[in-house]
Amino acid sequence: MTHSDHACGCCGTPRFDGLNPRYKRILWTVIAINAAMFAVEITAGALAHSQALQADALDFLADTVTYGLSLAVIGASLRTRALAALGKGTSLVVMSFWVLGATLYRAFFLALPRAEVMGGIALLALAANAASVLLLMRYREGDANIRSVWLCSRNDAIGNVIVMLAALGVWDSHSAWPDLAVAAVMAGVFLTSSVQILRQAWAEYQAASAGEASIPLGRADGLP
Repeated sequence: MTHSDHACGCCGTPRFDGLNPRYKRILWTVIAINAAMFAVEITAGALAHSQALQADALDFLADTVTYGLSLAVIGASLRTRALAALGKGTSLVVMSFWVLGATLYRAFFLALPRAEVMGGIALLALAANAASVLLLMRYREGDANIRSVWLCSRNDAIGNVIVMLAALGVWDSHSAWPDLAVAAVMAGVFLTSSVQILRQAWAEYQAASAGEASIPLGRADGLP
């Protein structure tokens, strides 16, 4: 590995920080995939009356913004990257509670989702996310900023499989409850991921702050 492939994380452990032209190109590709799938799923979710599809569409939107932020802070200080990851983790918390609230609302205003649309769009989304996961897999052990990208893509692929199962449940039971149950599960997945991201980001932020505090006044440039 070259120096540009890694940056030192907390406790002196090297962690990939995104300073790699190939990684940046991959990130742009994944951003384009997620933006396109958001447009497809939000439209299909509304037409199919599927809360699970709309939750997944919001996930695509959040990922598009998240990956753009990740790209913007590549090469910045560890503290800045950790702050960006903290922001992303917080946004996942907000999104999880929004999905839970919307699911509870829909529970009182049930409309039978169209199972065939749910299944077809979920399959398309799974293919898109599987491509993203394969592109990002070699970078999954990076700093909090890079790891958040990996976790989002991995969770999206899991979510797509769950939505497909919900479509089967809706088709078999002729009920909207499988769709609503899956939306609630996805909210839980968002919340779990946010905890992982926030924990690592906070540790890196504290390590960066401690490192800055250890530099004597007047020697921030590293000169003796």
